[in-house]
Amino acid sequence: MICHSYLAIAGIKPNYMLKNLWYAVEFSDAVTTHPTLLKIFDRELVLYRTSDGHIQAMANACVHRGAALANGWIDRDCIVCPYHGWHYQPDGSCVKIPSITTGNIPKSARMTTDPVQEKYGWIWLFLGDGSPGEIPSLPNFPQVEASNLRSIQGEFDWNANYERVLENGLDFAHAPFVHAGAFGNPDLPQIADLEIENFAEGASATVHLAATPPQGLWKLLVRGERAPIKTRTGFCLPNITFLEVYLPFGQLTIWTAHVPIDLHTTVSKWINFRTFFTGKWADKDAYNRTIKIFEQDKPIVESQRPQLIPDDLKTELYVPADALQLQYRKLRQYLLS
Repeated sequence: MICHSYLAIAGIKPNYMLKNLWYAVEFSDAVTTHPTLLKIFDRELVLYRTSDGHIQAMANACVHRGAALANGWIDRDCIVCPYHGWHYQPDGSCVKIPSITTGNIPKSARMTTDPVQEKYGWIWLFLGDGSPGEIPSLPNFPQVEASNLRSIQGEFDWNANYERVLENGLDFAHAPFVHAGAFGNPDLPQIADLEIENFAEGASATVHLAATPPQGLWKLLVRGERAPIKTRTGFCLPNITFLEVYLPFGQLTIWTAHVPIDLHTTVSKWINFRTFFTGKWADKDAYNRTIKIFEQDKPIVESQRPQLIPDDLKTELYVPADALQLQYRKLRQYLLS
């Protein structure tokens, strides 16, 4: 089942951009009252906060001579071009051109802006051409709202298209081989047939992965033989994946926004949540474990060919363990139609 209120207005630039959807693009704490450059889909935008804390997003190249507004500054909630001092209000309109001594500011002196919000520690950008009445609400993730969660965040760079990176996060069957020793057992690589759970913005599936003995700090919390570990993973369109691991001593959850810088460059901005070892002292271990997983995936994902996932569902082969990736591709095809 597909939630048409969220997807029906969406389109797609083939092999590249799902349009008219909210993209998680940056961490909330990364944007202040100083201009911040954002690159996405070969576009450059500038983000900044106004004095009341609201995020603004507009094109980075000044309409006058194309100078980068991200190199400018903020003056009474206006972003100021560093080249000729033009002042742009949050709505994109120019309200000051220092070189003008007489006459009015041209109406065409206006920057393009994009709808932007923040939620769950991310800044979200609406990319598309939908009218205000057609813009859907941000998705809801009640799983990350619990008060007992300890969270850390980080980012990871890939020389790969964001859809290849995203699909890697939905792949159960690679765990025993790419992540042997971290999770998944190469001696027991079988994956039970997946039962797909569809929801408004995406889908998920749950399996029980054969366990390997824990290492490091985790070893302190486990006694005896480990039972298979319940693991749930899924996606929220257009660019988020999540992983939930139900360990004997607590739950580990990683939500990741895969930001498409250009056709072959992606930055994954991840937030790691845990219900165990909730003190700051364990953050370094949690960070290192997360980065290790990405580093194991990196050479595999970057070597995939073709570099873009095929538009035709019949181009690549599928087995039952690929059901979640196939569901992603089906939803993607739905947006193409």
